[in-house]
Amino acid sequence: MVEVYIDGASAGDPGPSGAGVFINNNGSVERYTFPLGKMNNHEAEFVSFLKAMEICVEKGYRIVSVRTDSKAVVGAVEKEFVKKEKYRVIFEKGLELSKQLDLFFIKWIPSKENRADELARRAIRENGEMNE
Repeated sequence: MVEVYIDGASAGDPGPSGAGVFINNNGSVERYTFPLGKMNNHEAEFVSFLKAMEICVEKGYRIVSVRTDSKAVVGAVEKEFVKKEKYRVIFEKGLELSKQLDLFFIKWIPSKENRADELARRAIRENGEMNE
């Protein structure tokens, strides 16, 4: 089983944002940062979910366990629904990709356990570097 940690972060509401994805594939670690430009934290969290699902499908992972500190993302996946239109398109793309996996799990974890947290914060900083 592939363990995937996701996190989205924003420096403002809205503000410079980033997404991080940390993957542990039987001891082989992958780290991804995605500078997202200006958005709010919830939007960045949903983008991190989408990016993780894109990576997992592209790499052919079949059994995936996602961990996130976003209760909004976990709740949306469990209900297969997100209320706010702003997040719906991003979420639905990620959900469709998750259905291509043989097994998909999502679990809420405390922020201090989220191995993607530093990656998301690094992605925020990369927004500024892109504009230099």
